[in-house]
Amino acid sequence: MLDVRRLRLLRELARRGTIAAVAEALAFSPSAVSQQLGVLEREAGLPLLERTGRRVRLTPAGENLVRHAEAVLERLEQAEADLAEARGGLAGALRIGVFPTATRAIVPAALAALARRHPALEPMVSETDPAAVAHALRAGDLDVALVHEYDFVPAPQEPGLATEPLFAEAMYLAAPAGETPGPSEGSDPGAALRAHARAPWITATPGTLCHAMTVRACEAAGFTPRVRHQVDEFATVLALVAAGQGVALVPQLGVTGPADPAVRLTRLSVRRRTGLAFRSGAGAHPAVAAFGAALRAAVPPDLVGSRAET
Repeated sequence: MLDVRRLRLLRELARRGTIAAVAEALAFSPSAVSQQLGVLEREAGLPLLERTGRRVRLTPAGENLVRHAEAVLERLEQAEADLAEARGGLAGALRIGVFPTATRAIVPAALAALARRHPALEPMVSETDPAAVAHALRAGDLDVALVHEYDFVPAPQEPGLATEPLFAEAMYLAAPAGETPGPSEGSDPGAALRAHARAPWITATPGTLCHAMTVRACEAAGFTPRVRHQVDEFATVLALVAAGQGVALVPQLGVTGPADPAVRLTRLSVRRRTGLAFRSGAGAHPAVAAFGAALRAAVPPDLVGSRAET
């Protein structure tokens, strides 16, 4: 009989590429991962890995077994969801990954509603960049997470995970108010960006979806942005724009609060879309479903209305 825990290790090796990466993600030693995969090969009765020097890759049999592992792990998630529903009443930890703008604007109200309806449930929020969510969910570090994608940076398909749409929001070009105005609000985003092709730009840090969005949007407009500052927190980005330090692309949730007269915001026909991600089969888990319902009730009306645009 194949061991489910070893199947999970094989699945992680297929996703992460190296035994060292699997060991780091799952808090094992590399030798322990290698040993368990060796046991799995003996259970399977044929080679699952090809070793070339210090690297390994899956054999065709290993790749086929990963596909079966995905199905097995999804059914286990469904079984856990059924058992949780049969027990009745939600209790215990629910590990939630969030990104900063949603944490501030939506998550607190959702958690308050969740506490009123399910006082024995213990939501545990950790700030997680959407680019890191897939690994965290598959490793079991998170149970559910908020993720986003942009028009210029669509989210990749992640085996073993599922997502549900929540809302969409507009993107704004933030520029110092004293600069010569570019194209008017709602105009072609390429023209609005090209008007600032020679300006210094403020982006998120490399490796984040927000950074990739700004770079790709500018490239689609015909130029490569000259990046001066790399900052992840949008309130800080807007403060830098107000100080004349550059221009930036900022989502709707990042421009909440009193308007700064030193910043001119131009709404673009570009969207950021937010969804709820979880392991395949876990969508029916009562805790995941309850958190999703609380989130939807907490979404501001102007964002709810934009979901039809996703």
